[in-house]
Amino acid sequence: MSTATPPTRRLPLAGVLRLGRPSDIWFKPAFSVVAAVAPPNLALLSLGRLDLAMYTMAGSLCALYGHNRPYPARARTLARVILGMVGGLAVALTAASLTANAVVLVTVGALMAAVQKVLCDATRVGPPGNVVLTFISSASLFAPQTLGQVPGHVGLALAAGAWAWLVGMAPGLLRPHGPERRATAHALTATAAYADARSTATGHDRARAAAAGAVQAAWQSLLATGARTDRTRRALEHLVVRAEVALAAPADADPALLRGWARLLRGTGRVPRVAGADDDLLGVDAERAVPQPPLWRRLGPLAPFAVRTALGCALAGYASLALGVGRPYWALVTAASLYQANVTLTWSRGVQRVVGNLLGVLVFAAVVPLAHLHPAALVLCCLAFNFGAEALIGRNYWLGSVCVTPMALLVTEFARTQDAGQLITERVVDTLVGALVGFATAVVVTNRRAGDRIEHALTRVERAREQAARLLAGPQPAPRALEAARRTLSAALADLRATADAASGEWWQRALPQERVVLAEQSGHRTLAATVRRQGAHSRDGARTTEDVRP
Repeated sequence: MSTATPPTRRLPLAGVLRLGRPSDIWFKPAFSVVAAVAPPNLALLSLGRLDLAMYTMAGSLCALYGHNRPYPARARTLARVILGMVGGLAVALTAASLTANAVVLVTVGALMAAVQKVLCDATRVGPPGNVVLTFISSASLFAPQTLGQVPGHVGLALAAGAWAWLVGMAPGLLRPHGPERRATAHALTATAAYADARSTATGHDRARAAAAGAVQAAWQSLLATGARTDRTRRALEHLVVRAEVALAAPADADPALLRGWARLLRGTGRVPRVAGADDDLLGVDAERAVPQPPLWRRLGPLAPFAVRTALGCALAGYASLALGVGRPYWALVTAASLYQANVTLTWSRGVQRVVGNLLGVLVFAAVVPLAHLHPAALVLCCLAFNFGAEALIGRNYWLGSVCVTPMALLVTEFARTQDAGQLITERVVDTLVGALVGFATAVVVTNRRAGDRIEHALTRVERAREQAARLLAGPQPAPRALEAARRTLSAALADLRATADAASGEWWQRALPQERVVLAEQSGHRTLAATVRRQGAHSRDGARTTEDVRP
C-alpha cells in the first residue's frame, strides 16, 4: 500500500482567531472560580494581608477543574488537582527559600512544567490543564521566601483548595447527573447531525468524526462513575448506545428522535428511557470489566511533549533573564501554554496567546488606575477578570487571555503597588520571548512517535474489524460477543481518527499511511453498519416508545 508524500507544512492564520460558540456550561467555571476566590481574598483584605493572596489563589483556582466530569469522578479529580497544586507550590516555595539563583529557579520551573504537562495529559484532567498549575508554581519560585514560612503558606493553599473542592461539588446537590446528561445529549445531537450530513462527502466526514468523538466522550463520562450505577445512569447508557448505533448506520437513524431525546436531557425533567433494549448494555458491562492501562504506560507516548516543555520553558526563561526581565516565569509560562497535540496546533495556540496577551496589557493599562484607588477595588477587579476569563475562553483562547493577562498583572500588586509601565513592558517582552522560543523548540524537538501511533491504531482497527467480521460470518453470533465486538471496533475507529489528526500536524516525520487510514475507516464503518443491521431488532424496539426515569 502506498503512502502519501509528506505535505508542505503551512502555518495557518485564517481561522486561528475566529470566535466559536460558547460552551454549554460556560457559566459554571466562571461562577465557580469567583465563589472559590472571593471569600479567601476578602478575608485577607479585611485582615490587611493581601500579600498572602497568591497562596490562597493557588488553592482557589482548583475550582476551574472537573466541570465536565460526573460528580463521583469530579470529587476524585478535584482532590488530585488540589494535591498536585499544593505539592507543586511546596516544591517551588522550598526552592525559593533555598536559593536566589535565577538560573536554578528557572531550571526547576521548567522541569516542574514538564511533569505537570505529562501528568495532566496522561490523566486527561481536562481544561485548563497544566497551565494554571505551571503559572502558580513558576510564580512562587520568585516569591521572597524563608524556609520557616513555607508550611504556613502551603497551609493557606490547602485550606483554600478545600473550599474550592466544596464549591466544585456543590452543584451536585441540585442536579446529581448533570454532567452525564450533557455528555449524552451532545452525543445524540452530534450523531443526528451526522445522519443529516451523509449526503455530502465533506460534511459527512467532518460530522462523522465529530459524532464519534462525542460518543466516546459520553462513554468516558458514564464509565468514569465507576462500577456502581443507578437507574438514571443506566437509562443514559441506553441512549448513548442509540447514538452509537446511529453512528454506525446513519441511513437507518431518525435524527428527529435523537434530537428529541437530547432536548429532554438538557432540561431538568425526567430522563427518557429506551424501551425494549435489554441487551443494549452487554458491551458496556464487558468494557467495565476491562482494567484501565497503568499510568506508566500512558506516560510513554508523552515523552516528546515532556522534552519539548522542559527545554522550551527553560530556554524561554533563560532568554528572559538574558534580556534583564525581572519576571522570567512569565516567559516560562507562555512557553508552557503553547504545547498542544502537534506543531500546527502549537502554532495556532502561540498566535492566540500573543494576540490575547498584547490586548490584555492594554486592558490592564486602562484598569490599573481604578485598581490603585483602594485594595478593595484591586480585589474586585481581579474577581471580574476571573469571571471574564472563564466566560470567554471557550469561544477562543485569545479572548480569554484578554482577561487572564490583566488579572495576572493585578495579582502581582497584592503585595505592593508597582510601576504599571514596567509591568506592561516586561509582560510584552516575556510574551514574545516565550512564544518565539517555545514554538521554535516544538519545531526542533520532533515527535517521531506520531507515525508509530498511527501504525498501532491501524493494527487495532484491523484486528477489531476482523473479529467483528468473523462473528458476522457465523450463523447465530452470541449477542454479548457481537455487541462487545461492535463497541471495540467503534472505539478503535475513534482512536484512529484522533491519532491521524494529531499526526497530520506534526513536522519532520516520515510520510503517513493516509490511504491505509482511509481504507481502514471505510471498511471499519461498513462492518459497524453490518453489525447494527444484524442487531436491527434492538434499534427498531428502541425507536418505538420511551418511558420516564426520575433523575
